[in-house]
Amino acid sequence: MDKEKTARIRRLNDRFRRSGVGGDIFVTPGIQQLGEEGMNAVAAKVAGFDQFDHDNDPHGEHDFGAFDHDGQRIFWKIDYYSPDMMSGSEDPSDPGITKRALTIMLASEY
Repeated sequence: MDKEKTARIRRLNDRFRRSGVGGDIFVTPGIQQLGEEGMNAVAAKVAGFDQFDHDNDPHGEHDFGAFDHDGQRIFWKIDYYSPDMMSGSEDPSDPGITKRALTIMLASEY
């Protein structure tokens, strides 16, 4: 993938992760069990996540992160789908044909 497309995907992922614009956000039962206050705190950490490095972001797309919250390891991941959510996106750099899905989970649920 060329650098321009990767940069565009990264910008779209960062915008989505911070605002929810461009896709759907899913939380697993383990995250739901944290309660409203816990879920809000985790969502804020996902939105503000900036600890990207080669280990967790080898393609430079800002599509995965992990952090600790209240003694639990949390993972979040962005996946790319066609607008009908029935198949993968043909081009995640094109928001016209891509719907993003952000899943937030306990690492133990992975």
